[in-house]
Amino acid sequence: MSFDWEEFVLQQMGAASLTKGATLQTLWSGYGSLFRVELDGGKAPTAIVKHIVLPEESKHPRGWNTNLSHRRKERSYEVETSWYQSWSERCDEACRVPRCFGAIEQGQERVILLEDLDAAGFSGRSMSLSLSNVGVGLRWLAHFHACFLNESPEGLWPIGTYWHLDTRPDEWDVMEDSPLKDAAKNIDDILNECKFQTLVHGDAKVANFCFSKDGDAVAAVDFQYVGGGCGMKDVVYYLGSCLDEEDCEQHESHVLDCYFEALEEAIERYNKSVDWSALEAEWRALYAVAWTDFYRFLLGWMPGHWKVNEYSQSLAQRVLQAMGNV
Repeated sequence: MSFDWEEFVLQQMGAASLTKGATLQTLWSGYGSLFRVELDGGKAPTAIVKHIVLPEESKHPRGWNTNLSHRRKERSYEVETSWYQSWSERCDEACRVPRCFGAIEQGQERVILLEDLDAAGFSGRSMSLSLSNVGVGLRWLAHFHACFLNESPEGLWPIGTYWHLDTRPDEWDVMEDSPLKDAAKNIDDILNECKFQTLVHGDAKVANFCFSKDGDAVAAVDFQYVGGGCGMKDVVYYLGSCLDEEDCEQHESHVLDCYFEALEEAIERYNKSVDWSALEAEWRALYAVAWTDFYRFLLGWMPGHWKVNEYSQSLAQRVLQAMGNV
């Protein structure tokens, strides 16, 4: 029997009544939905409900219906709840996230009750960005990474991102034999063992950013895969989601400069004691490694994906040559 999520929302918000709006988004593989509620009285006129319902049988859009896949998604919602309850309040306006009004789990269902970012002034959405607009997301990532630099990811994924090797053995297994497949473990180790670690968002695609009307400010959502890692993992995933292949290739140095300039400022903002030169040198060198790691995942998960392109191939070739694997 489904539990009474409406009563939970009313209690958490201190509202007299609510009206459920249209579904904003269905969750991946049929694991529930995201919708807005309008509230009569209480803390805010609207709120967002993330209602997770673990299915009896998952239906993955790419056909990856395995017990491992189900356990990964189930754990991802536990991690997201932990993030909002124990970590998210440390984010300030420079790495804005929605306020969490409460969360509850009952049986196979879970509800996370969140601030309505549209009402807070972040109603813009985009699936791609021009080169001149990409910096706002890079600044968000830089401040997020600086805020949580050298933190231990308690209650989160020990290794953030949804594609890292330990959680994707099936995708690795179906890859064609190649030097990249052979080097996958070494590439994963390089990223996991880098000296400077932080929290990574883990799914920092442009679709998970909500923009202000003027485009100068941004907030991020969807923290199912937040955890420990090298900040470059977020940077490469973000850039690959919002810039085309040509822009990535031609403006690689420029966008990295934008990120590291913001990161240096953010480290000062949060009073982090760190060897800046060593951090920048290590993470710049790991840009191609992190990109290659995601490219490795795509070759197993969906080899026909548009991100499997010449730029990704060239970065992978660069990394493999440096490692002596070609």
